[in-house]
Amino acid sequence: MALEVPLGEELKRLRREAGLTQRQLAELAGVSQSLIARIESGSVDPRASTLRRILAAIAEARGEVKVSEVMHSPVVTLDASEPVARAVEVMEKLGISQVPVLSEGRVVGCVYEASLLKALRRSRDPSRLLDMKVVEVMEEPLPMLSPRSSLEEAYALLLSGKPAVLVVEGGRPVGIVTKIDVVAKMAARQSAVERG
Repeated sequence: MALEVPLGEELKRLRREAGLTQRQLAELAGVSQSLIARIESGSVDPRASTLRRILAAIAEARGEVKVSEVMHSPVVTLDASEPVARAVEVMEKLGISQVPVLSEGRVVGCVYEASLLKALRRSRDPSRLLDMKVVEVMEEPLPMLSPRSSLEEAYALLLSGKPAVLVVEGGRPVGIVTKIDVVAKMAARQSAVERG
């Protein structure tokens, strides 16, 4: 499922709803006003990192919840060189269904419960599976956002079928957001609105 990326008129609408001029948005996002104008006119497609900065600036101006307000920290991780037995131990002990995998402190993959089931099916030998290295069973990493990303961005990723979103700063994991974290935050906000 493809995510809807706000460009052109949609980005202009979001900027105006946030009460920002092109110049103000450019300053907040650390880009030029002419780039904002070209994106809004549809004459240029920004890099993903630039678009994330622009969307984060709009979210901040609107006072939206950021993933840093919802994430769990520290993040439980595994090193790619650890044995699968360690992954099973961690997941069972903590009751979690996925664990990000690091190599030299950087995210390189993720071990999911399904990853372990697939590997077990292939090997058909539980003791061999437990002796394998995490790098041999890991799959693609969880999607990653910065701590300043809006909760809406995490929400969109989770709705697209991802089990969790990793919050990364400087290439290193600083938090994780799961589906229940988003549900709990939205429920708390609604409850506060009804009380207030």
